[in-house]
Amino acid sequence: MKSVMLYDTTLRDGTQAEDISFLVSDKIRIAQKLDELGVHYIEGGWPGSNPKDIAFFQEIKNVRLSQAKIAAFGSTRRAKTTPEQDNNIQTLLQAAPDVVTIFGKTWDFHVHEALRISLEENLELIYDSLAYLKQNVGEVIYDAEHFFDGYKANPEYALKTLLTAQQAGVDCIVLCDTNGGTLPHELPEIIKAVQAQIQTPLGIHAHNDSECAVANSLMAVACGAVHVQGTLNGFGERCGNANLCSVIPALKLKMGCDGVSDEQLRSLRLVSRHVYELANLVPNKHQPYVGNSAFAHKGGVHVSAIQRHPETYEHIRPERVGNATRVLVSDLSGRANILAKAEQFNINLDSKDPLTLEILEQIKELENQGYQFEGAEASFELLMRKALGNLRNFFSVIGFRVIDTKQREGDKPLSEATVKIKVGGRIEHTAAEGEGPVNALDNALRKALEHFYPQLREMRLYDYKVRVLPAGKGTASVTRVLIESGDGLNRWGTVGVSDNIIDASYHALTDAFQYKLNKDMA
Repeated sequence: MKSVMLYDTTLRDGTQAEDISFLVSDKIRIAQKLDELGVHYIEGGWPGSNPKDIAFFQEIKNVRLSQAKIAAFGSTRRAKTTPEQDNNIQTLLQAAPDVVTIFGKTWDFHVHEALRISLEENLELIYDSLAYLKQNVGEVIYDAEHFFDGYKANPEYALKTLLTAQQAGVDCIVLCDTNGGTLPHELPEIIKAVQAQIQTPLGIHAHNDSECAVANSLMAVACGAVHVQGTLNGFGERCGNANLCSVIPALKLKMGCDGVSDEQLRSLRLVSRHVYELANLVPNKHQPYVGNSAFAHKGGVHVSAIQRHPETYEHIRPERVGNATRVLVSDLSGRANILAKAEQFNINLDSKDPLTLEILEQIKELENQGYQFEGAEASFELLMRKALGNLRNFFSVIGFRVIDTKQREGDKPLSEATVKIKVGGRIEHTAAEGEGPVNALDNALRKALEHFYPQLREMRLYDYKVRVLPAGKGTASVTRVLIESGDGLNRWGTVGVSDNIIDASYHALTDAFQYKLNKDMA
């Protein structure tokens, strides 16, 4: 089994993505998760570029990692100075990492236009920096920046930069597709030319500007690369880097490469979502392997087939990466979808049971009205239990009123909601203010219900989405509201549809409360 070293640069290259910024504490937590996942190298940052990265290298020394090596990133020395005098090189050494990775210019265009030095001077920068670092650090990795563009423009010079790095004694030479424009079919010929002159182990660092970063990484391994760089969830500048959440399972499950253990691979989805959470980003549900929709099936024919043999529509077993098969319910559904969802919710249904067809017809009618249950499985479960007669109704809303008041131009509108609910034989009548009418209604419902059900204090609203359905009625159009709620242990989605946005929100909110109570008090 071929061994491939996994090099994660989420904490450095990943943070260059728009909308992503990690605290030092976040970076420490991510490093621990990466170590648990089985990543071999964790690039902590560029200590010469900002105080936050310097702080990371100081704090990570107090963290016990089981296997991962911490790498510090930097560049070759500046022109007209020596490595001993170069602040960037010295800061790398002061960070005291396990590994140092530096990049150098490979493309003659960059040497002339960015560094504004001669091609020979650039070779001296590369050799001096790497040779000096190799004398002071146990392991040195060289990132050949813009290698593929450089090779296409001037293959002789691009290869000469790699030979210079090899002569300096580096441990690995990483071929970088920095602009992300190289296509997979171009790699074999270029890598073969490199292998004809370079004996040092080769790596790949691919960006995703042409949507080929993962494909290029896997192609490089197929051509002999033994080191792959990337980021979790593909975070990175512009269009991102090679997504390790796709690279890792592809290497192990499809290419037979030794990297992470089976147990570590099963934590992949969990680690992916942990990083999304710390980045304060909504996970990409369509992300391969780890996304919510990666193994989601909607068409009735598909569901019927996977019930017999999952391999018919799933390229791997989702459990191997910590994911799970999901059956979606929509107007495309058949009986198999309903039965599969019933089994998921521990509801006994039979394919010949008239209730199965009744539920199916009800779903199709509701979706015709604008309902959507793919992101609202909690509402769907309540619907099924109601049809079966085993839904416990923990409260009923007698009525509600929402008032928005704007006293004068320039003032912020004030929102207040009043609700009257009935629990058992008791009636609770209360009011609350909020940031907008929906928040006021949510607060008023909570205020009334928490008196009877204190566990609702654990519950919070994570996401609120409004979709105006295309009905050609302008401001009188039908509105669909999707709400995601959670209690720290689970998350669930509910839906409401109405030509009144407050009414649609009310239905989604009350479903969320009913689901929580049915789940906790079943």
